[in-house]
Amino acid sequence: MKHPIAGQETAFDARAWRAGLAGRWRVTREIADAIGPDGRFDGEAVFSEAPGGLDYVERGVLRLGGAVLQAERRALWRAEGPRVAVFFADGRPFHTFDPAAPRPEARHVCGADVYVVAYDCAFWPHWETVWRVHGPRKDYRMVTRHARPAAP
Repeated sequence: MKHPIAGQETAFDARAWRAGLAGRWRVTREIADAIGPDGRFDGEAVFSEAPGGLDYVERGVLRLGGAVLQAERRALWRAEGPRVAVFFADGRPFHTFDPAAPRPEARHVCGADVYVVAYDCAFWPHWETVWRVHGPRKDYRMVTRHARPAAP
């Protein structure tokens, strides 16, 4: 198996997937917004065991225009058959993807807004997501990079 998210050489193994993601990750995010100010997030994410999958908690500092804000994001990731399902913290479905695809993609529609994500794990254990978001008042590209923190 290459890595637990995408591009599997063997059938999807939910146990290996959870073990590969579990733990701490350094997170950076760049937001290029065609309508509003650009932004940047720097922080940490933790995947921890939860009933049915992994809890994802991300905390850090978001710089958006001139504002500097404390930010937090939560989600639940679950293996559902040969797919990975990502849920909002309140349990609503967000998106699913095929972890065996070379570059998994997913789509989420929220009202008039469309969110499209591509996962890139070619340099595992460094991985990234690229979101393209379009809507009546939204037009941005967001790139999030995850890497294991450096050993002390």
